[in-house]
Amino acid sequence: MYHNSSQRKYWTFENEECLERLRYQANQKFRAKILGSGKAGLNESLLLDPLEESVLFRHYEKRLLDFCSIFKPVMPKSVVGSANMYFRRFYLNNSLMEYHPRTIMLTCMYLACKVDEFNVSSSQFVGNLQENPAGQEKALEQILEYELLLIQQLNFHLVVHNPYRPMEGFLIDLKTRYMTLENPEVLRKTADDFLNRTTMTDAGLLYSPSQIALTAVLNSASRAGLNMESYLTECLGLKDDKETLSKMIDSMRRIKSHVKKYEPPKPEEVNVCKQKLERIHAEFVLNTNSKRKRGYEDDDHVTKHHHVAEEEWTDEDLDSL
Repeated sequence: MYHNSSQRKYWTFENEECLERLRYQANQKFRAKILGSGKAGLNESLLLDPLEESVLFRHYEKRLLDFCSIFKPVMPKSVVGSANMYFRRFYLNNSLMEYHPRTIMLTCMYLACKVDEFNVSSSQFVGNLQENPAGQEKALEQILEYELLLIQQLNFHLVVHNPYRPMEGFLIDLKTRYMTLENPEVLRKTADDFLNRTTMTDAGLLYSPSQIALTAVLNSASRAGLNMESYLTECLGLKDDKETLSKMIDSMRRIKSHVKKYEPPKPEEVNVCKQKLERIHAEFVLNTNSKRKRGYEDDDHVTKHHHVAEEEWTDEDLDSL
């Protein structure tokens, strides 16, 4: 299914440079837009550069994954993977300065629950926020305001192929066809841990789910001191296809490299960047995108009531995570 999917056609990129170029362009586009607006008191030093946006992206991505991990009822892995991929796709073409990641990450989770048919009501969803009912209502209003924008920015490509199902397939295959390995289940925990770490990298934008899953399984075997090269050559039929085997091994090396080089942002860097981000949204961005984020050219006939200002719901509402 992946090979005929929108994910492969539109959201799987040739290399990391393609991704960095898109993020740089999104940053520069917003900088040019806001600097050209002529707003008083604005200069370039107040805006985030691409590296600072990267720091904040990694911070909020971790917040997204943390929220998913304590969500009640327990959130399926496929939902977590879809939410995370929505978040990554959205910020390929948009700047964190224009759309606050605090709200976008919750909107990604909410949308993923619906698309993956994880049936939780809106009240159940925001009930997972450590906030009073009024705060939860404010958060939900923002999520619903941004939902259509998110769908549009994803180009309506909402089905995400995650590596979790292929990994189960490989484990079943090992049990049924690879008798050299007595108990493939011993690989599960380390492979799961590897998949969790790949979530915080660009691997899902560069490689197929099956490549990532196979890397997780073989990496787990390697850590357990097991040589499974014969699985590739015999069970996967690559003994006489040296070119495909070489490409597969190279892809697995690069996936492992993505995981190995990932570094969480330093708290001091996050704090500095967050202060800049909050000032940008409070002074230069707040309410300027209200029509666009709701998905209407003219929404006066739809939205008669007062909408919650974004600064009324903040990171502190997630601090107990």
